[in-house]
Amino acid sequence: MDVTGASEDQQATTVVRCDATAETTTPTETPAEEEVNGSASVPGGMDRDGTTELLPGETVVKEGKAAILFPSANEVFYNPVQEFNRDLTCAVITEYARELLSQKGVRLVVPGEKERVVVSLSEESQEMEEVQEGEQKQGLEAPVAVVGEPCEQGLRVLEGLAASGLRSVRFALEVPGLKSVTANDCSARAAALIARNAQYNGISHLLKASQRDASILMYEARGRKDRYDVIDLDPYGSPAPFVDAAVQAVSDGGLLCVTCTDMAVMAGNCGETCYNKYGSVSIKAKYCHEMALRIILHSLDQRAGVYQRYIEPLLSISADFYIRVFVRVRTGQAKAKHSASKQALVYNCVGCGSFHLQRMGKRICQGKNMKYTAATGPPVGPSCEHCGQRHQLGGPIWAEPIHNTEFVQKVLSAVSGNPSRFGTSRRIEGMLSMVTEELEDVPFYYTLDGLSSTVRCNTPSLLQFRSALLHAGYRVSLSHACKNAVKTDAPPSAIWDIMRCWEKNHPVKREKLSETSPAFQILSTEPNLQACFTVRQDANPQSRRRQLVRFQENPHANWGPKARARAGGAPPDLDDRRKQLQNKRKKPTADTSNLKNFPCKKFRQGLCSQGEDCCTV
Repeated sequence: MDVTGASEDQQATTVVRCDATAETTTPTETPAEEEVNGSASVPGGMDRDGTTELLPGETVVKEGKAAILFPSANEVFYNPVQEFNRDLTCAVITEYARELLSQKGVRLVVPGEKERVVVSLSEESQEMEEVQEGEQKQGLEAPVAVVGEPCEQGLRVLEGLAASGLRSVRFALEVPGLKSVTANDCSARAAALIARNAQYNGISHLLKASQRDASILMYEARGRKDRYDVIDLDPYGSPAPFVDAAVQAVSDGGLLCVTCTDMAVMAGNCGETCYNKYGSVSIKAKYCHEMALRIILHSLDQRAGVYQRYIEPLLSISADFYIRVFVRVRTGQAKAKHSASKQALVYNCVGCGSFHLQRMGKRICQGKNMKYTAATGPPVGPSCEHCGQRHQLGGPIWAEPIHNTEFVQKVLSAVSGNPSRFGTSRRIEGMLSMVTEELEDVPFYYTLDGLSSTVRCNTPSLLQFRSALLHAGYRVSLSHACKNAVKTDAPPSAIWDIMRCWEKNHPVKREKLSETSPAFQILSTEPNLQACFTVRQDANPQSRRRQLVRFQENPHANWGPKARARAGGAPPDLDDRRKQLQNKRKKPTADTSNLKNFPCKKFRQGLCSQGEDCCTV
């Protein structure tokens, strides 16, 4: 059984209103967490240093080490559920800064992080221990970078769409090794709020507010000396309008962090819109969330290739209603030519859900030279060989690994070794543990309920199906993008052979199956593989065995993407209006002013039970 953190993303968020005398916290927050998440509120509507009064109706939102002034009206966008996103970004940038600054001889000091101790277990390792002790002594003598203070050799960070500036404030307060943080937003209200929040948190010397168009700001930073080391894009919706500028404004080897919240477009609901935005056609499939990740990676690599640059994915996460990717952007004409061979088209069967990938290009190594040729295909026939149905064509998508396991392991070790640093540390640990267990070279996955639904039989347990694949000699893993996903290098023929063997032990009523249905076509063929469903010990992965928090449940009602920020703010009765416009037939309103003054469709047909008193709600 999966262990989920139903309200974990809310644990580190504290809200204080200037017209209240008491601080409101979540019931799960402990005094230790309060110390980690920042100081307590200052009574009397004063800020942290007691120099500025809060404006009427203004709210103080506390998350991590930051305390953000926030207007009660919806004038500046803020979504508390994205705390997991912001925590993960702070963790990733910290490890990226540690990796980059260690090459310059700078040591990062992260609050709460313990020094690693090397323990010798044998006499043979004594010499190695002395070398490591020498390196530790050199590290102690190296320049130190701490949080909240500029580092001369540190990173220049740009948040292109900062809104309230919460993410940038957290960078300045929680990530060491930063030279400067620029929080930009085209809204005048947002830019003013960012400046106030920088002063409120005492980091005006490190964080600067900017009111510019994000694309123009990044286009002006295309020069080699003006580029940013880290660019974070978290727009309301699609990041497509900013991708071209971002891949040019990030430094060579720099980190690009991108969030997409238009999941309906990327998950197959609007394939033509997806093509317009990302240059890829999305399709409806069980693996749509991983496909969304590969679509945005394809878009980033394609835009980078225009400028002889290429991407190296470090971490790609599909979480809740959005996706988040962290990629390293490098410059190199030779490696940029590899782009075509890293992209692929997807052939997806509409009947049984089997999929095949067709690479866009092919590269052949000939000694020191690389030869590029066109790929051959297609990998499938006119109809599916398993069920006889047609194929859908999607893509192109990124067909290479979407994670850098070595880098992910560094982030995981840092988070698990310092769990008090973030409010969502348990979920980050569970998510990254699953990422390290995923098969790197296997795109997409199957779902157990999808396979069982195709053949109209009951569903095998996860351990039984994974064991059958392992007994057959194939590799298998879970996927962080879906709870009941099975990622494997087994071909579709082996997958359906296993399902045929399972159906023989749990037979379905063949007489009720249509001869043209995928189930009838699949079950009419005898399996070539005799599956063994005896549960193996290695079928249960470590993340599942340890019952880590791997997936998120809804923390509260209406917790998804919030309403877009408005210049005049949202009406105060937004929730009341939302309730008023829904479920009217179940709960009729007594206010006749809300009733329409024309009869319903059944009245015109003479079928309405209300007769002459008919009116439509």
